[in-house]
Amino acid sequence: MYYIIVTGPAGSGKSTLTDSLAHWIEDNEMSVARVNFDPAADYLPYSPDVDVRDFLNVKDVMEKYNLGPNGALIAAVDMLINYISDLREEIESFNSNYVLIDMPGQLEIVAFRRVGPLLIDHLTKGRKSVTLFLIDSYLALNPLSAISLLLLSVSTLLRIKKPQILTLTKTDLLTPDQESKLLNMFSEEAQCSDMVDEVAAFDPELIIKLCEAVKESSIDVIPVSAVSGKGIDELYGSIQRVLSGGEDYLTEEASGKL
Repeated sequence: MYYIIVTGPAGSGKSTLTDSLAHWIEDNEMSVARVNFDPAADYLPYSPDVDVRDFLNVKDVMEKYNLGPNGALIAAVDMLINYISDLREEIESFNSNYVLIDMPGQLEIVAFRRVGPLLIDHLTKGRKSVTLFLIDSYLALNPLSAISLLLLSVSTLLRIKKPQILTLTKTDLLTPDQESKLLNMFSEEAQCSDMVDEVAAFDPELIIKLCEAVKESSIDVIPVSAVSGKGIDELYGSIQRVLSGGEDYLTEEASGKL
């Protein structure tokens, strides 16, 4: 049983990619458990097999503790620590090949607060796991926005402490020229010094150092479209290289035993 943790800023396409990747896995005759870990989700494009809203709902927390939506979400996730063993047991009961955990879009829960990494550690204990950090490809066309998003990805990597694959989402919204520009920006051959002219108001040396640090921390950068399905097979191949050291469809039984 492999765990795939889907993270990224709000609006980056986590739930949509969770749905698309889950369908891809099932179409290739493997099993997958979909886990919604957002107690504030109003709508999901998939039917979760395990849903934290069955344990805690943000609307109930708002009413009970007189909190706003953001404060209630943070409080609800903190409270999930009381149900983490039940969540883990429910997830493990599916004995599926893969578990997709669709995380909340509020990154402070994952990247900056103590409870987020604790919850993830408990859920994935004893299992191989990987994090997908989603970046809206249209936003990343702006070099300054790209650097900001990449810094968030590094914060998430440092907090969760799991291998991380950068996933550029919504590529179907890009023109061919925009997609080419984006891929060049994120390619291994791209020079961090090329970004300096784009963000001239900042210290060039700082920009170059930040860019190089981000590039060194990344395993892969995979462009995908959850709508068209483009890049999903490449994303799965990258996941497999992290989890099992190869690109075979499946190298372990659902129980996790060789």
